[in-house]
Amino acid sequence: MKDPRDIIKRPVITERSTVLMEEKKYTFEVDVNANKTQVKDAIEKIFGVNVEKVNIMNYKGKFKRVGRYSGLTNRRRKAVIKLTADSNEIELFEV
Repeated sequence: MKDPRDIIKRPVITERSTVLMEEKKYTFEVDVNANKTQVKDAIEKIFGVNVEKVNIMNYKGKFKRVGRYSGLTNRRRKAVIKLTADSNEIELFEV
């Protein structure tokens, strides 16, 4: 099993994700090979909260060109974590 800190890469802080925080939903960029169960276990171990649901979105790499060289940016995977009603909030996101 992977280390939980290898599964969760970084928090995603956007206008939409800050609105979702009011509903106890937090957004993270996760490892592209991680599944929902691994993401849930990693969040519970790192932050000590109870996770109710995990939604995952995959993003393809974008086509980029520099001069005559072309390629793709890295693909990404984003997870939206919903906490249970009785769970504490994640302090990382508090402003």
